[in-house]
Amino acid sequence: MLSVPGVKFVILPQGTNDIEHPAANDLPDQAVSPEQVISGLKQLIARAHAHHVKIFGDTLLPGEGAIAYTAEGKVKSKAVNEWIRTSKAFDGVIDFEAVVRDPDHPTRLRPEYDSGDHGHPNDVGYRAMADSIDLKLFSSP
Repeated sequence: MLSVPGVKFVILPQGTNDIEHPAANDLPDQAVSPEQVISGLKQLIARAHAHHVKIFGDTLLPGEGAIAYTAEGKVKSKAVNEWIRTSKAFDGVIDFEAVVRDPDHPTRLRPEYDSGDHGHPNDVGYRAMADSIDLKLFSSP
């Protein structure tokens, strides 16, 4: 992203696969802690800022029912989301998790936004996510 000429802004959807991949593929030696994910996010923030690029964090989506979902992974995702929301490390936060979570079952996607795999939104869900972005984030400093 930083090698793209003229880039000024980045939305960073990062962390879900880092948490879920080891569980889904029986690779416990590749399991990561929330602190490791956060450390990686901090490195990406620092790199973006070194290139004078604004970087916006987006929260990890709920995924109960997905093949890679585990209760342990949800605890990790919740910790990462809390950091994304409260750390003020990013230039702004886009809370996609709040947009797509089922209000009656917050660890799941809203049924009308579920692609069917319970981990990825469908087109309607992605539209809701896109529509939730405050475009004022992309105005000049």
